[in-house]
Amino acid sequence: MTALPLVRQWEVMRAVSVVTYKEWAAYRTHSLVSVFVGPVYFVVQYFIWTAVYGGAGTLHGLELTQMIRYFGAATLIGYLTMDFADWNLSMLVRTGRYLTFALRPLHHRFFALSQKVGHRALGFLFEFLPCLLIFVLLFRVDMRPASAGWLLVTVALAFLMGFYVRYCLGLASFWLVDARGLQGVVAILSGLFSGTLIPLVFFPHWLQVLQFFLPFQYMLYVPAMVFTGSYSLGSTHLSIPQVVGCQAAAVVVMFLLSEVLYRAATRRFTDSGS
Repeated sequence: MTALPLVRQWEVMRAVSVVTYKEWAAYRTHSLVSVFVGPVYFVVQYFIWTAVYGGAGTLHGLELTQMIRYFGAATLIGYLTMDFADWNLSMLVRTGRYLTFALRPLHHRFFALSQKVGHRALGFLFEFLPCLLIFVLLFRVDMRPASAGWLLVTVALAFLMGFYVRYCLGLASFWLVDARGLQGVVAILSGLFSGTLIPLVFFPHWLQVLQFFLPFQYMLYVPAMVFTGSYSLGSTHLSIPQVVGCQAAAVVVMFLLSEVLYRAATRRFTDSGS
């Protein structure tokens, strides 16, 4: 398998993204339904944390208004970075349809990433934008980021991190008869340690420190905190450029891991006689 020139890669990504967009556009009602899920989740978090704060000024260094903005950002970022690469790859392996991709002069990971671009382009239009308008116009939440430039960078990195994590999970299907159990466990860990349910600063100190060596915080907690303009975890305070740099390094590590697993999976697929 040879690497495609950059221009050719761009053409392939654009073509695959457009096709994926059109395919999923036929099911855009699903996206419209999720528009209501985000605000409902936000309202639940609003009442929970309003009750938790009571008359307290701050909790773990976060004011109530900052907490509300955090969950608003987390909801919107989730729309931009959600991923299905693990499910899709597992399905291809289980059904034997992966063979058609193994014969193509195209890295399947690049194909899957292109699919995600198209899928999330649809999510941007039918999930992100409507939900943003609901937050701003209906709930009157200040959704202006502390730094729009750094926010774009960290969301792009979170987009890639989520993809590489999910793709590595999908590669487990080459060794497991059914990887859905493992995927379910990782989904639970991701929901807990990415900051979706609760900001990571509320965890015990040792568990906060552990997050620096796991991929989950880089998928949501980091971009959400970049949105608010400050980052702290495990008694470590980092500037926005510093934490985005750490996120970029984590993405590179995850990319290299996905490549190692991909090559091992390809050898296993070939050695099995496929």
